[in-house]
Amino acid sequence: MAAHLDGDRRSARIYLATACDIDDLRQACGDRIFTEQTVAWDPARRAVSAAVRERLDHLILSQRPSASADPGQVAAALIDGIAELGLGCLPWTRAARAMQQRVAFVRSLDLGRDYPDLGDQALAATLDQWLLPHLSGCAAIDDLRGLELKGLLAAMLTRDQRRLLDELAPSHIDVAGASRLALDYSGPAPVLAVKVQAMFGAVATPTLARGTVPVVLHLLSPAGRPVQITRDLAGFWKDSYHQVRKQMKGRYPKHHWPEDPLGAAARVKRKG
Repeated sequence: MAAHLDGDRRSARIYLATACDIDDLRQACGDRIFTEQTVAWDPARRAVSAAVRERLDHLILSQRPSASADPGQVAAALIDGIAELGLGCLPWTRAARAMQQRVAFVRSLDLGRDYPDLGDQALAATLDQWLLPHLSGCAAIDDLRGLELKGLLAAMLTRDQRRLLDELAPSHIDVAGASRLALDYSGPAPVLAVKVQAMFGAVATPTLARGTVPVVLHLLSPAGRPVQITRDLAGFWKDSYHQVRKQMKGRYPKHHWPEDPLGAAARVKRKG
């Protein structure tokens, strides 16, 4: 206990002090001592810390971990931590990001004006609405690994919006010469990466949004490297294919490179 000090509260120097037994302190200042439970985000542990503190004004006399913290307070503190760390701390999967990007594409269409904004900025601003209800039992970032973000994002759409999303912006597209191929909505326009040979016989560029948006075709060599990027497949067959064919025949002589790509059957050398 300090008996003689100077300066203000932040820079005081102690000239005279004596040790004080905690029990004596409780007896002398019992009416100013209180117990509180604290729940707060701990950035060092990347987890919520819950404790029971005994305090004399601003002096903490004792502190012990609490196992009975209010679940709502724990979840709210965890939301504070997620907001501090950013959405990157959540267990994003390729499928979840694809869902987010597909919705962004549909929102750019006239038919998608009523879709919610699922972009990172909007999600970060509404964590308490779409994420908080699903944090039961979670107290640390590591506890979030089981979250299925794609499902949480889909739950923010109505049933009709989910149906229309699959119609206007499907996750995959059927190509005659290949199995179903994933579309990439991460850029300014949807992209379909497909081997040239899988498109033999196809006259027109595949489209989305009820035929209003042609995909950007990344036409690939047998090794998976782009040989042409186009939205005009018919123009590619007419203007560029024969030069590509000449180059590809020299590099990949075992593959089929017909003179007439529109009259040839689509084919892809499949594994196995």
